[in-house]
Amino acid sequence: MSVAPIGFEASIIEVEADSKKGLPSIQIVGLGNKAIDEAKERVRSAITNSLLEFPTKKIVINLAPAELPKDGTHYDLPIALSILAASSQLRPEETAQSVFAGELGLDGSLRSIKGAINIAEAAKQAGYSRLYLPKVNSAQAGLISDLEIIGVTSLKQLYLHLKQEMIIKPAQDTPTVTRVAPSSDSVTLDHIRGQEQAKRALTIASAGRHNILFHGPPGTGKTMLAKALLGLLPELTAEEIIDVTKVHNLSGEIDGQIITERPFRAPHHTASRIAIIGGGDKPKPGEVSLAHLGVLFLDELPEYPRSVLESLRQPIEDGYINISRSSGRAKYPANFMLVGTMNPCPCGYYGDPDRECSCSPSRILAYQKRLSGPLLDRIDMMVSVQRIPNKQLIIANTSNNTQQAYAKKVIQTALTKQRNRYSSSSYYNSMVASKDTTRYTPLLTESQALLDAATEKLNLSARSYFKIIKLARTIADLDDAESIEPSHVAEALQYRNEPYSI
Repeated sequence: MSVAPIGFEASIIEVEADSKKGLPSIQIVGLGNKAIDEAKERVRSAITNSLLEFPTKKIVINLAPAELPKDGTHYDLPIALSILAASSQLRPEETAQSVFAGELGLDGSLRSIKGAINIAEAAKQAGYSRLYLPKVNSAQAGLISDLEIIGVTSLKQLYLHLKQEMIIKPAQDTPTVTRVAPSSDSVTLDHIRGQEQAKRALTIASAGRHNILFHGPPGTGKTMLAKALLGLLPELTAEEIIDVTKVHNLSGEIDGQIITERPFRAPHHTASRIAIIGGGDKPKPGEVSLAHLGVLFLDELPEYPRSVLESLRQPIEDGYINISRSSGRAKYPANFMLVGTMNPCPCGYYGDPDRECSCSPSRILAYQKRLSGPLLDRIDMMVSVQRIPNKQLIIANTSNNTQQAYAKKVIQTALTKQRNRYSSSSYYNSMVASKDTTRYTPLLTESQALLDAATEKLNLSARSYFKIIKLARTIADLDDAESIEPSHVAEALQYRNEPYSI
C-alpha cells in the first residue's frame, strides 16, 4: 500500500505485482507519469545491489485505482516490495497493515520524498497502523499522532526488518519541535522612529490578522514597519505547524525539516501570476499558499501586474485557492495576512509638503488605478505614513524595547479573548463571517449610530461595513473591553484612509 498526494489531500494506492513466464521485463500500468515509468530501472538496480534476487520473468505492476493520475518517485519502495512479494521473497502478512513510500537510489538507499505529512494523514485516516518512509522524512510524518512511523535508510535494511532479522525502532511518537529564537537583528517597533499611528495600526493588525496597506512617500519606513510584523505575531500552534510544514514540503522548498516560524513571503513585483497563485503543469502551491498562516508582503503594490493583483481577490476572501489545469486539479490553503506598501505616484512625492511631484496628472491617475476598488475593499486597514524630520532619526533609543513589550502584551490580551470567544487558537476576528457578526461582535447603541452615520457619509460598501465592525472588535479586545464602544468604532473608521486620489 502507498499514497498519492493530490494537492493538499491524498488518496490510498494499492501497488500490485504479477510475474509470469516471458521475456524478462517490467511494465508499470495505472496512469503513472514519467518519473514512475523510470522507476523500473531504479527498482531493478536497487533490488540487485541490495543482494536480493530480481526475478527473471515478465513483471506487470499495477497502481490502483487506475483512473487516478499518479506522480512522484515515492512509489519506488512499494513497487520494489511488491516485486519481492511476487517472487516469494516476502510473505503478504509481512507487509500487512502498513503503508510504504520512498525513492530508491541505485544502491538501494532511500532518499527524501515530498508530501510526507499527506502520506501519514492518509494512512491514518485509512486505518493503517504503520508507515515506512525515508528516515529523513520521519520527523515530519511524526507530527501526525497515533501512527507508528518507521524511518528507513535502505531497501536491504527494510527487508531484514520485515523478516524480523534486524528490527528498526519506530520514531518517537511526537518529534521534538525546536522553535527558533528571534534574531537580535530582527526589526522591532522600538527601532522605528516616530510613526506612532502606523505602529498602533500594526499592533491592531497583528492582534486580529487584518490585512493592512501602508502608503506614503519613499523613505518613510513602510517596509520597515512590515518587517516588524514578524516580531508581533503569535507562535504557531501544533496544528498550524503541521499545515505550514505540509505545504512547504509539497512545494519542494524543504526536505525533512519542520517549520516552526510563521512564513513571511515577499515575492518581487516581477513574479508571474503562476508563481504567486500556484499552478504549472503539475499544480503546485504558489506564494499565497506558502504564506499560509503567515504574511504575504507585497512591497510597492502598484508595481505588480494588474492580473496578479486581481487574482488575489478570491484567496483573500476564502482562505484557499483552487488550481485547475488540464493535468489535474488541486486545492491549497491560502489563509494569509496581506501587508502591502505603495507610493502615491510614480515619483513618490505627490502630496509631499517638502518635495514637488514631477508626475503629470494622467500618470498619477494611471498609477493609482492599478489598484482596483474590489481589491482595496478587501484590505481592512489603510494607513498613511508621512515623513519624519531627519534630526529625529538619529536620536538615541532610550525606550529599552518598551513599545515592543507593550504591544506584545496587549496583543496577547486580544488573542486570549479571541481564543475564549471562538473556542479556537487559530481563529481571529478578521475571519468572522458577515452572518456571524451580530453574534460575536454586538455593538452598543451609540456605536451603531456612529457607524451608520459614518458609512453613509463615506459611502462604504457592505464588505467595508463589516470589516470596520471586525476591526473595532479587535480594538476593543486590545483594550480588554467586552463591548464595542464608540471610541473603538471611531478608531476603526480612521483606518479607512484610502490612498491619495487626484
